[in-house]
Amino acid sequence: MATTLNLIGVHLLFERDDEILLGLRGSTAEFAPDTWHFPARCCEHESIKQCAVREAREELGLRLEPEHLDLVHSVHLLDPDNPRPLLELVLRVRRWQGEPQLMEPDKCHKWAWWPRSALPEPIVPYAKAALEGIAAGSPYTELGWPDARPPSRHTALTTPKES
Repeated sequence: MATTLNLIGVHLLFERDDEILLGLRGSTAEFAPDTWHFPARCCEHESIKQCAVREAREELGLRLEPEHLDLVHSVHLLDPDNPRPLLELVLRVRRWQGEPQLMEPDKCHKWAWWPRSALPEPIVPYAKAALEGIAAGSPYTELGWPDARPPSRHTALTTPKES
């Protein structure tokens, strides 16, 4: 059996009060056109945090420092439309400089802040699954694998309260 390498996606979770920043992907996007998603990028020859810092600058015009990023969820995804498994890492951004700008209008139509309780549709399924996992306090979700459980459709998308 041949080895199939996984792709690694880096996703940024920006939170403001009880809102989440999502982008509406472009109509001609190769992946998930006209669908809401996190700011994201496949990791290249760089660390996960370096990828996040670069993506925030290129896609949103924001400055981040690696020490203000926390890994909060991972989704291991087997998509029937993609021959390679995907490991999607969601990093919470605790601090940033600037306001989100539309830096790549050919890839993203707009950025908007959405209440956790009223997320837009359609949203990329694994992004929704990650938000559900984060709300439940779970660090990991599997989607598309033969024995993976589907994410709950009834999970409230709220941040667990700290004790």
